[in-house]
Amino acid sequence: MSAPLPAQTPDPCAAAPNDCIILTHERIPPDILVAARVPRYADEIGQAVTTYDRDEIERRQTVSLADLLATTPGVNVSRNGSVGGFTGVRLRGAEAEQTLVVIDGVRVNDPSSPSGGFDFANLLAASVERIEVLRGPNSVPWGSQAIGGLVHIRTADPAGGADGDVSARAQAEYGYADQLYATAGVQGRSGGLSGSLNAGFLRTDGISSAAAGTERDGYRQIGGTARLGLAITDNVGVDLRGYYADSHLRFDGFSNAPPFGPADGPQSGETQELYGYAGAYADLAGGRIRNRIALTIADINRDTFDPDFPSAARGRSERYEYGVDARLSDRLRLAGGAERENSRFTDGFTVAETGITSVYAQAIVRPFTRLTLTGGVRYDDHDAFGDAVTAGADAALALGGTTLRGSYGEGFKAPTLFQLFSFFGNERLAPERARSFDLGVQQRLLGGSATFGATYFNRRTRNQIGFRSCTAAEQGTAGSICVDRPFGVYDNTARTRAEGVEVELALRPNDALSLSASLTLLEATDRTNGLDLARRPGETASVSADYRFPFGLSVGGTVLIVGDSFDDPGNFARLDGYALASLRAALPVGERLELYGRVENIANARYQTVAGYGTYGRAAYGGVRVRFD
Repeated sequence: MSAPLPAQTPDPCAAAPNDCIILTHERIPPDILVAARVPRYADEIGQAVTTYDRDEIERRQTVSLADLLATTPGVNVSRNGSVGGFTGVRLRGAEAEQTLVVIDGVRVNDPSSPSGGFDFANLLAASVERIEVLRGPNSVPWGSQAIGGLVHIRTADPAGGADGDVSARAQAEYGYADQLYATAGVQGRSGGLSGSLNAGFLRTDGISSAAAGTERDGYRQIGGTARLGLAITDNVGVDLRGYYADSHLRFDGFSNAPPFGPADGPQSGETQELYGYAGAYADLAGGRIRNRIALTIADINRDTFDPDFPSAARGRSERYEYGVDARLSDRLRLAGGAERENSRFTDGFTVAETGITSVYAQAIVRPFTRLTLTGGVRYDDHDAFGDAVTAGADAALALGGTTLRGSYGEGFKAPTLFQLFSFFGNERLAPERARSFDLGVQQRLLGGSATFGATYFNRRTRNQIGFRSCTAAEQGTAGSICVDRPFGVYDNTARTRAEGVEVELALRPNDALSLSASLTLLEATDRTNGLDLARRPGETASVSADYRFPFGLSVGGTVLIVGDSFDDPGNFARLDGYALASLRAALPVGERLELYGRVENIANARYQTVAGYGTYGRAAYGGVRVRFD
């Protein structure tokens, strides 16, 4: 549920008052990019989107963004043991690898991983300014991998500040398992030039990744982001963005003797992530038509140091993009573009590359003031599997304090290079496809101080790619995909279904108190056998509340409740439900300094999100923040 952005200085609506709206007595510009890749208002989007801004990130004292996402409606998070262990985020019952992640305009899913997923373990909050979570397929503007939904992340952008402004912030905290987390950032603007630089560091001894282990598995990351913008004229400018993270993790392997499963060992891994964006824009027709060209690069190196299974994976994707946003009138807006993506990977045994060429177009129509209709289509031509066409449409009807929403979305996910060309690969794979619709209502209550929302969703996938074994007969049959595949092969093996209800509540009766709550009821099954999909709890709920006293002290807490699920596709290994509660407090000292602290899992609950992997018990952390404006 989106909260209004605070007013900025100078007024971002002053130059284009017709492009801004009045909301809770503040003029705000359109701010949601995730739905159509162009800035839009929450009230005109028919899809389900939840946003978090920097204030909420700091209020929750977030270190790993996955912990914040776990309290989002329709979202489930699992982690393999200690901090830094593989962390998957599932949206509305989709696979974790079906979540597309975009950071500052760069698609960052790993082209070298077997299923093309993004590991949220290495995504920290140091430089993140805003998060947008769209639930449901949205391949028209975003293409392959947006089959389950999209997490769109923006780092600090100084372009909206006042000329001559320079600001800086820093924080440091220490706590359980010798964990040290520190961040610092500076941003400013002078004339047409704006820039920001942020850095972060995390070190922890961690816990044993194996639930039965005793050896701690530590984690360390150092990283940073940078942005540079230059407005050459009022209508032409360039934008450069960069992201770098270097992460090192100790983790546990698997026992070769009963009981089989995760066990203490000497394994470790290193990951280097480098993402870059270089773009330019040109506004025409008095700013009503914006043209954009960009080159984006995602480069990921992963090394695993394992006595039994050492590996080195290298993945890289390069995208060439052109986009246009044409506001032809107050009633009609067209957005679209053309893209070319080249990707390649190597795992030390296989070297492979492929590409995809795409065009898409969307129309945003307002037949009358309170109704917004959006529809679009996309065509993709993949070098390996051929072409794919996807479509999507949504509607939003704002009736005073009530907004009715509905959407239909299609998504596809191209087979990964590993699935196509590795030792287990299958060049006959078809792309995974999904169709989804949802219907929702949002109601403002108590003079706008409370918002209630409910959404029903239904999603079906086909051609889902999985790994399967090969029978002796298949291995001996000429033309079979199992020839020379004694250990198995990737194939289009599954059809799935997910449906459920998401309920949200936000309450802010005054400046001192804020409360948010959500409930998700989910039924996610494999349509081929009727079994539950692994690690999809049927019920998830969260409540978060904060209160600020007149003398400045703020206190708050979050409760996350997760229902039972299964850890395996065969539904043999059960994961019991659990409840986690945390408390936090923050106290300003003067105008620039703030002391804060939190206690996580205060009841010391014992639970698992992945069978055989450990989780944190009660843990406390304390820190300090400082700002210079």
